Amino acid sequence: MGSVIPLKKSASSAYLELKNLLSNKLEKAEKVIESKLKSDVNLIEKMSNHHLKSGGKRLRALLTLGSAKLSGYDLGDRDINLAACVELIHSATLLHDDVIDESSLRRGIKTLNSIWGNQSSILVGDYLLSRCFEIMVDDGDLEILKLLSSTSAKIAQGEVLQLQHKGEADLLEDTYIDIINLKTASLFSAATKTGACLAESNNKEKKALESYGKNLGLAFQIADDALDYYGKDKFFGKEIGKDFFEGKVTLPLIIIFQKGNEEERSFLKEILQKNKRNEDDFSEILALINKYKAIEASMKRAEYFVNVSYDSLGIFPDNEEKRILQNLTSFSLNRSF
Repeated sequence: MGSVIPLKKSASSAYLELKNLLSNKLEKAEKVIESKLKSDVNLIEKMSNHHLKSGGKRLRALLTLGSAKLSGYDLGDRDINLAACVELIHSATLLHDDVIDESSLRRGIKTLNSIWGNQSSILVGDYLLSRCFEIMVDDGDLEILKLLSSTSAKIAQGEVLQLQHKGEADLLEDTYIDIINLKTASLFSAATKTGACLAESNNKEKKALESYGKNLGLAFQIADDALDYYGKDKFFGKEIGKDFFEGKVTLPLIIIFQKGNEEERSFLKEILQKNKRNEDDFSEILALINKYKAIEASMKRAEYFVNVSYDSLGIFPDNEEKRILQNLTSFSLNRSF
């Protein structure tokens, strides 16, 4: 298995290189997104614009565009429209996530549900999904329609599966991987496979890009879950300890349960079964995380998926797009924004 250069400079520069390489197309995708957020209903447009202003890396759109370019697609604007579609699916899931998680902050900005309430936020999320399906139908490719529509279903299944196992201290690591594969990695893999479908690539290349996206998404989510225990608000725009306070069991807690003694396991179960967890609980969990080096162990697992993602592109000829996409794999481990 090939090795990835796990350097923050290399990872961040790869993201910026990809963004610069595709800047014209990404700008056009942004305009498509803006056009799809328009509505005759004033509140929908107001809420959509607020969400748009919260920014985001547009990573999934870039993956769609980058994969299409790597695959040799150069006909028309279908890649632009479908990159916008993938981003809108992501945006819709974020709105639904914020309601489920009762979030008040995303990317350092107040969430829609904290301003306009849960009902409006859910409906605007549904509105964004309906606009996605308009783009898919207009595109007219049944393979891509099937891919992206099934991905929307997978994301919903992942959210339900996570709710089903909420507060489960003895959650199996395999079940955790199933959850993040559905709720996060499925959209990454759909984005990258869409690029191959646009270029009418052969099945081997489609599977390679699907694997690239899936494993990148798994690494990204594992690293994001680890950030909940050591990140900083000002850099990541997220509430530290949020997953813990909500009773979500992610990889750092799974590792504590795997390595802890009977007393520590009982303590973890007790804390997760509480209706509410407090700062003292969080401090005690942080002590266990440090004791068992759960963050380092989580990132080691993420690194495995990074390497699989990197190697998935090995079948493509060496060129600028391949180099950037391969270097991008370590972005999830070393991102600073």
